Amino acid sequence: MVTCTSIEEVRQHIDRIDRDLVSLLAHRGNLVNQAAAFKKTTEEVKASSRVEDVIAKVRAVADECGASAEVVEKVYRAMIAAFIEEELSAHAALKSGIAP
Repeated sequence: MVTCTSIEEVRQHIDRIDRDLVSLLAHRGNLVNQAAAFKKTTEEVKASSRVEDVIAKVRAVADECGASAEVVEKVYRAMIAAFIEEELSAHAALKSGIAP
């Protein structure tokens, strides 16, 4: 953890973290789109039991890291919903023979 001495320094650190997060989201999104090719149905894409497994895991990580498990869960649920929407589009495109 860093201790900042000004709001500008706080913002610089946040900006750097945001860049890292977006890069990781891009990587995660690529993997999500790859996963679409392995799933036969839209229910497999939605994978509600997998969603709950992921939520349980990230809540545990949040606890280990001293983060708010509630905030982490909300962020992950929003992120997963967005990725499922994207994966459903990729899955539909693959099923229709159109490259995503």
